[in-house]
Amino acid sequence: MPLYRDEAVVLRTAKLGEADRIITLLTAGHGKIRAVAKGVRRVRSRFGARLEPFMRVDVLIAEGRSLDVVSQAESIAAYGAAIAADYDAYEAANVIVETADKLVGVEHEQNRGQYRLVIGALNALAKHAHASDAIAGSYVMRAVALAGWTPRLNACVVCGRQTGAYLSIAAGGVMCEADHTTDARRVSPLALRQFEALTRGDWAVLDGSPLETVCRQLVEDWGEYYLERPIRSLRLIDS
Repeated sequence: MPLYRDEAVVLRTAKLGEADRIITLLTAGHGKIRAVAKGVRRVRSRFGARLEPFMRVDVLIAEGRSLDVVSQAESIAAYGAAIAADYDAYEAANVIVETADKLVGVEHEQNRGQYRLVIGALNALAKHAHASDAIAGSYVMRAVALAGWTPRLNACVVCGRQTGAYLSIAAGGVMCEADHTTDARRVSPLALRQFEALTRGDWAVLDGSPLETVCRQLVEDWGEYYLERPIRSLRLIDS
């Protein structure tokens, strides 16, 4: 079978048979792939913990008819242990990998931008660089923006005036008092500033105060609307 090597992050795993697992990977050069890791659930597996969620690995993959097969896996960065030791970070990491899995729908299609966002977010979580919910929220907004759905937050989407007290997810951004639609919700200046900071990755703003509840809800609703399905890990955090 033809072989290829790539750098990857493990998004999720699923049991297969008695000892194998199907590993969903987001790779730097081959996009999202699913591959079988044979014998990985055995105590003496040669892969050990290297193919667990949140791990960044160098993998050698053999092409298969329906599913590829992991031939080798070497650790590049062990984000998993540091993330699993902090419950908030673990919740946020699940938001990140779930969003990446849903956002990158086509397998074997290169998407280096999305890959860099994922490893950057997981690295920040492992280092506890910022509040976990802010890292997850910023990842969701930046990943969705990279896919083409960037909110317009600097001017009303209807009239273009530099005012916006409302935000409509369906319309794609802020609306002024005169032009807002019934689906638009009133958003405080602080929540709107935080929402914009999440989209831009502006940590000078985000580190200044905890995320407003309405800002976290906007992230969840924005992601769900443009992904056309809920981000269940975000719902668990907000419940």
